[in-house]
Amino acid sequence: MKNSNVVDDLGDALKASKRGFIAAGCFSFFINILMLTAPMYMLQVYDRVVAARSLETLLFLTIMMVFLFAVLGVLQWVRSLILVRVSNQLDQHLSQRVYSAMFKAGVKVPNQRTSQPLNDLTSIRQFMTGNGLFAFFDAPWLPIYVGLLFLFNPAFGWFAIGASLVLLCIAVLNEKLTKKMLTEANGENIKAQNLASSNLRNAEVLHAMGMLPDIMKRWSKQHKVFLNKQTVASDRAGIFSNMSKVLRMIFQSAILGLGAYYVVQNEMSPGMMIAGSILLGRALAPLDLLINSWSGFNNARSARTRLQELLTSFPEEDRSMSLPEPTGRVEAINLFVGPPGSRTPTLKGANFVVNPGELVGIIGPSAAGKSSLAKAILGVWPTLNGTLRIDDAEVQHYNRDEIGPHIGYLPQDIELFNGTVSENIARFGELNPELVVAAAKKAGVHEMILQLPDAYDTRIGVDSGALSGGQRQRVGLARALYGAPKVVVLDEPNSNLDEQGEKALSDTMQILKQEGISTFVISHRTSILKSIDKLMVLKEGQMQMFGPKEEVMQKLMAQKAADKTALKA
Repeated sequence: MKNSNVVDDLGDALKASKRGFIAAGCFSFFINILMLTAPMYMLQVYDRVVAARSLETLLFLTIMMVFLFAVLGVLQWVRSLILVRVSNQLDQHLSQRVYSAMFKAGVKVPNQRTSQPLNDLTSIRQFMTGNGLFAFFDAPWLPIYVGLLFLFNPAFGWFAIGASLVLLCIAVLNEKLTKKMLTEANGENIKAQNLASSNLRNAEVLHAMGMLPDIMKRWSKQHKVFLNKQTVASDRAGIFSNMSKVLRMIFQSAILGLGAYYVVQNEMSPGMMIAGSILLGRALAPLDLLINSWSGFNNARSARTRLQELLTSFPEEDRSMSLPEPTGRVEAINLFVGPPGSRTPTLKGANFVVNPGELVGIIGPSAAGKSSLAKAILGVWPTLNGTLRIDDAEVQHYNRDEIGPHIGYLPQDIELFNGTVSENIARFGELNPELVVAAAKKAGVHEMILQLPDAYDTRIGVDSGALSGGQRQRVGLARALYGAPKVVVLDEPNSNLDEQGEKALSDTMQILKQEGISTFVISHRTSILKSIDKLMVLKEGQMQMFGPKEEVMQKLMAQKAADKTALKA
């Protein structure tokens, strides 16, 4: 694994955008210089034009003022364009990394599957393109504006320092009193959104059984927790935001009064009085903007923290050396398997060897360890102890994108994705029509697909509304057989099939045997077991029997007879 963390990931992304930030800083330099246009214009108008009553000077100054403000507008627009590009570059640098880590988290922590990390990345990008970030570029100019006020009059400078300290204290109080509450509100909002998304995925069940009012009450309760916390945080932030605005207006007006005093004392010109008020407003603007955009800044900071936790927990992996294509031999040696993050095994001490072309049936009561074994073979769940090998290499030693095409999997709950039937069968890789049709024929679904409105080009969605449950299962089987799989895992492959579908599945299994594909079939329906070669019996997480089907069936019958005798006795 790569020894990296989110600091490295974000650091690399920011380094890649370094030139953009430098360019934005350079533009900020000239923007803030041009911000002096208004006070300098007022200074010259009051002290030169009015005093000399020179219309020519007024015209010249006005033309210069309009030109400089036009340049200012262009520079601000360009700076905004730069930051948009920088944010897009940051997104492009991190989005695939975040997407990958999000799916790793979904595999390892199934009950916490969420697309929130992508929303967090969007929050960071949006903050970078908003006005809040400009405050950080403009804030360093505060001492320069204060210095100019000192040149006008020392009293102006000290007044500006006092006003800045007051607004700075408000910003600190805003941070202290709203940060925790806003963070908690964001967390509650994420929980409410995830709950709503989960409910939407089960919309038909909720509608059919009249569960919507009760489930909506549950969501509403979670949503109200978010609203209450956000309301408290927003109320506090609103106090400081409005206080900042009011104080800024008071300070700008008060400095006019201070300037008027010195004008009356003949220690300052009227132009300096007006220019000083404008300069103070410009000096305090970044602090005011920072306070008013604090909510967005806090959201971006919370998003960064969540991304930090995700990317730190699921660091980017180095690619292993490519291994030869597997032949399909599967071997387990003292195999212990458990859910990700758990040290309690759900499959204990399994030992078996399955050679290419063998069909293995896996039976047992609920919670016997059948799904645990399947997920270990697929490389989805980690081995807590022991070894699981495909050919001579442990499953985890293969690069997933290289071993994946040689693995076929039909889950119990079929998930088809937005796209065409052919794209789903081709696993959304490069579409090879011959391989798609070949997989469909192996699965016995070719004729059925031809009856669809647009045949293989029929568009289906996540809920596969265009297909019945049995059709979805058979398309999922075709997807599992696409390409050149060497190991196929079928979890309850006949749960939604009718008699015709079961016959097609039986024919498919014979094709898998002829092609030398190792096949594991998990099923509660004994009809499918007629086609298998070996039978594995699991109970309470332990492999009780494994061997040729006839031998295992005889042992099961003998055990059943013995149990009946014991009961009679």
